[in-house]
Amino acid sequence: MELHTGELRRAGVLVHLPPQPYKVLVLLASRSGQLITREEIRQVIWGNDTFVDFEHGLNFAIKKIRDALGDDAESPRFIQTLPRRGYRFIAQVRLSGPPVRTGSPAIESSHASAQTAVQETTQIPRRVDTRPSISARHRLYASVLLGALILTAVIVFAVDPAGLRYRTLAALHLEKSQAQPHIDSIAVLPLENLSGDPEQEYFADGLTDTLITNLGQVLTMRVISRASVLRYKRGKTPLPEIARELNVDAVVEGTVLRAGNKVRISVQLLNARTDRHLWAETYERNLEDVIVLERQMALAIAHEISGRLNPGQEMHLNSGRPVNPHAYDAYVRGRVLFGERTAETETNARSYFEEALRADPNFAPAYSGLADFYSVSWHTTSDFPLAEQYARKSIALDPDLAEGHASLGIAQLGQHKFIDAETELKKAIELNSNYAMAHHLMADYWMDMGRITDALAENDRARQLDPFSFPINFMRGGILAYSGDTERAVQQLQFVSSINPQSPSPHELLALVYWINGKVPAALIEEKQIGALGHDPQLINDADRIARVYSKSGLHSALREDILLRENAHARTSHGDQMTHGFYTSISIASQYAILGDRDRTLHWINEAMHEELDHSPEDLMCAPQFSFVRSDPRFQAILRTFGLPLR
Repeated sequence: MELHTGELRRAGVLVHLPPQPYKVLVLLASRSGQLITREEIRQVIWGNDTFVDFEHGLNFAIKKIRDALGDDAESPRFIQTLPRRGYRFIAQVRLSGPPVRTGSPAIESSHASAQTAVQETTQIPRRVDTRPSISARHRLYASVLLGALILTAVIVFAVDPAGLRYRTLAALHLEKSQAQPHIDSIAVLPLENLSGDPEQEYFADGLTDTLITNLGQVLTMRVISRASVLRYKRGKTPLPEIARELNVDAVVEGTVLRAGNKVRISVQLLNARTDRHLWAETYERNLEDVIVLERQMALAIAHEISGRLNPGQEMHLNSGRPVNPHAYDAYVRGRVLFGERTAETETNARSYFEEALRADPNFAPAYSGLADFYSVSWHTTSDFPLAEQYARKSIALDPDLAEGHASLGIAQLGQHKFIDAETELKKAIELNSNYAMAHHLMADYWMDMGRITDALAENDRARQLDPFSFPINFMRGGILAYSGDTERAVQQLQFVSSINPQSPSPHELLALVYWINGKVPAALIEEKQIGALGHDPQLINDADRIARVYSKSGLHSALREDILLRENAHARTSHGDQMTHGFYTSISIASQYAILGDRDRTLHWINEAMHEELDHSPEDLMCAPQFSFVRSDPRFQAILRTFGLPLR
């Protein structure tokens, strides 16, 4: 156990312990073989002014220690439980190393006492009986042991962590003499919920998201988005491997403990390449001050990485107003649920955003959440004018909220207000250059403008910030497909499918790519996969029917059969049938007619799509290769003018 770094390790392998269990282990190991009562542990570790339920906290700490050491309460090798009394550390302890300064006045006082006691006892001749009383001798013995352990201590463990990544979440600072690595990129790993209550997971996730946002607004370096770090939640991926996958220099990780209206957050900064501690701190506040707490954390981390911030950045992070705890609670729940993008979670997210506004009608982030629900939900019909109203309300309450400007840009893009959308999306990026979704939506804007090269560049920026984002990677597949890079498009869409195996969207685009390139069997395999994912036996039967036609009569006949089946299905959906995928839409029918080379019917169905599918993005009209042969047609140009699109 290395107190100067707060690390617990054996043979160079770090063993993960949160700060509170780590302190309990230090106390127990410092008095190996002795009974430490529960009351003594409470006084030394928790103190009298803590808000945390002590019994729950101690039981949690002992469990974490046993998990880290591979210990068993029934057959202990390290910690023996004495029911209703306390605990005893029963493993052998070996002391070694140079003195270490802890920074704790109480501990340093004990340290000084221990040094004096050692010096005095070494000067007394062995034959002279100068022994103190039994109680004094016990105190002296405990002081010597504790002081020596605080100077330096290494516990010899008989445990093999099987090569898994573990790190301590120490509250001790590293010596400032250690060299600070050059940091150009950072990821905030999901904060660990220590409450023991699964219902509090949303709270830890929300704090993670907010810390990422705050850092993104003040750091000029790359800050990885939440969607890409979520894959490491509760994982045991070695930190250097995370550094390679995310291409980052440093990570922030930590824990959250919430009890009633109090919250404690412990965070630490680590060198991602070497797994070395750089900085650590613990914060404790009332819940209504959580926004201020989050901004203070971001400010401390930013200072540790970049030194001084400019006055505008400092002002931004110091300007957080107290927040209604209920409103913040509901908003965090809503954002976490909305990110899951299922029909149920999207609906529940809207309810939480509305609940947040009932608790605090001036809570700007909740209006941004509602705006996004009505503009970019995957399972709800869009209402872009309503989304715009909510986004404008968000900005009116907080003009510097990047999410509000991005929400307004999304709503305006959906209404084909392209100039206004560009302005708002650029404003969102200006306010927070690390907001990956703003870059993603800007790429969407460039696609709508028919500027594939600009779209690809903006998509690259979004992917650097959020390398495992499903929508960002999906858009890249579309950009590559529309630019004619079929091989890379297929590889990209297969990767997208691995991110979310339950989504039919990558298979829809793959099927289109295969149809464009005349690979009918491959296209039909993708369509059957879509049918399986969407529990749509009709689509599976249609694919089998087209396969028989293709086998008998070839590509041209297979295309005509496919179009006939899509038109029939489209008619059914027009009369109220539910559609679970994009294969029976007007634009999909236009696309198949375009592949067939039927100019008139292609233009007819394009016109239908632009008038029927109000949330349809025009990017395929502007960029998709199958429509290139109609773009010079006056009828196509008229459609572009009607919707304010640039002429091609």
